Amino acid sequence: MRKTKIVADSSCNLFRLEGIDFDYASMKIMTDDREFTDDESLCVDEMVQFLHQYKGKSKSSCPNTSDWLNAFGDADDIFCVTITSGLSGSYNSACTAKQIYESEQEGRRVHVLDSLSAGPEILLVIEKIKEYIHNNMEYEEICRNMEAYLEQTGLVFMLKSLRNFANNGRVSPIVARLVGIADISIVGKASDEGTLEPMHKCRGERRSIETLVDELEAQGFTSGKISIGHCQNEAASIQLKTSILARFQNAQVEIHELKGLCSFYAEKGGVLVGFEKNVMEERK
Repeated sequence: MRKTKIVADSSCNLFRLEGIDFDYASMKIMTDDREFTDDESLCVDEMVQFLHQYKGKSKSSCPNTSDWLNAFGDADDIFCVTITSGLSGSYNSACTAKQIYESEQEGRRVHVLDSLSAGPEILLVIEKIKEYIHNNMEYEEICRNMEAYLEQTGLVFMLKSLRNFANNGRVSPIVARLVGIADISIVGKASDEGTLEPMHKCRGERRSIETLVDELEAQGFTSGKISIGHCQNEAASIQLKTSILARFQNAQVEIHELKGLCSFYAEKGGVLVGFEKNVMEERK
C-alpha cells in the first residue's frame, strides 16, 4: 500500500493533524539580536512581546530544500502546501525539493500547491486534502480538485500594525505609519496574485469587524467553512464569529491562535480570516 502524506510550511498554523500522516517545515523570524524558529517549542507570546518592543529590523526566512526533504520523509504520495509565492520563497524551495525527492526513487509523487495566501486559508486547504484522502479519492483527482478548490477560497484580514510588513518591503512605509494612529486598522484581502491588498482604513475595532463581515460577503461567501486566526485578540475573534453567524446562519466558524510566522506578520491584535467563497461542487 502506498504511503500518503500532507506537508506544509509552518504558515499553516498546524504542527499536528489527527487521522493522517502530516509534517511541516519551519519558517524562521530573525532580528539582529534573536532568531525564532516557528515550531512547537516556540512561545509565540514571548516572540510577539519582544518584537513589539524591538526597534531594529526584523525579517522572515523560508524553509530550505533540506527542510522540505526532511518533512517529506519516506512517503510515496505527498501533497505539499506553501505560503504564497508572492511573499516568500517557500514555494520555489518546495518545488526544488520535489524534483530531488522524485528523482531519488521511481514512483514517488509530490504535488506542490502555491496557496497564494497564508494561515487560515491554508488550514482550509489542508482540511480539504485530508477529506479527499479519507474518501479514497485517487491521487490525480485530488490534485485536480485542489487546484479548483484554491479558486474557491479566500483570505481577509484586520491588522493594527504593518511595521513588520514594511520592514520586509511588503508595503510602503508611508502606509505602515498610518496604521495604529488614532486607533486606525487596515482591513484587506489576499489578492489573486498572492500579495497583501489593503482595502479599508477603519477607526476602532468594532468598525473593523463590521467591515470584515462586509468583505466576506463581497468576496463571495454565502455558506461553508470560515477559519479565524488571531494574534492575542481572542475577544475580537469571538465578536467576529458572532457577527458572521448573525449574517450567515449556515457558516461553520472555528477560531484558533496564530503560530509564529503568521503572528509575526499579523502582529499584536491582528486577525486573519480564511473562508470558502461558496460550497464547491466536486469535479467529476
